[in-house]
Amino acid sequence: MLDAIIDVLKLLPFLFLSFVIMELIEHKLNNEKKLQKTKKYGPVLGSVLGIVPQCGFSTLASNLYAARVITLGTLFSVYLSTSDEMLPLLISHHENIKNIIYILFVKFAIGLIFGILVDMIYHKKDKNEIGHLCEEEHCHCEKEGIIKSSIIHTLKIALFILIINVLLNTIIDPEKIKHFAYTNKVLAPIVTSLIGLIPNCAASVIVTELYLDKIISFGSCLAGLLASSGVGILVLFRQNKHFMENIIITILLVLIASICGILFNLIW
Repeated sequence: MLDAIIDVLKLLPFLFLSFVIMELIEHKLNNEKKLQKTKKYGPVLGSVLGIVPQCGFSTLASNLYAARVITLGTLFSVYLSTSDEMLPLLISHHENIKNIIYILFVKFAIGLIFGILVDMIYHKKDKNEIGHLCEEEHCHCEKEGIIKSSIIHTLKIALFILIINVLLNTIIDPEKIKHFAYTNKVLAPIVTSLIGLIPNCAASVIVTELYLDKIISFGSCLAGLLASSGVGILVLFRQNKHFMENIIITILLVLIASICGILFNLIW
């Protein structure tokens, strides 16, 4: 329970920021042409922000994508470059600084490349759906003001994340999950990418510890970390009402993570 509360408290600033941005766009900056222009540079910024430890920016990206403030490519760039608990763990285990920089750079590069590719393939100019999200939440943002409505939205999502996190912390047994990680160069990245999907910081912790204990290779570790967006994927399913789209995003995330992991295992 305590771990779940701490995790949610860490996310509150990012949740609040995303709703403030959405409210500002809806009420103050609702210029579709300007918004579409800024979206072109999304994957670059997304890949940079994703490197920051913790899953705050993946949570923010999920919220903004659900409202169509950012592109699908930007969402992927954040998810793929997000390191969640990886960086603090590597530092605490006194991992070689060159190795840490290398891992971060590889995740950044993969996030940037696939973010740009996704936007090139899927270049539909979606109109923002902020108003639709507010209708779904049955709120009255136009009456309550930007700050108050942002706080209300933040608390609603925070409660949802807290409940799911408590359940996950009760169910997840890290030691049992570790037994599913194979040393096989092809199977291991697929398994670790599925572990990475767990919407909890436990996913990145388990994958990183397996790598530090030399149970899995770098490619397998990379696959798990590429698929690990923390609670970002959870917020996406909660906020984005296009269920089949969420499923496709999840499948693509696993495919990209698995393929990249397998390639790294076979080449290096």
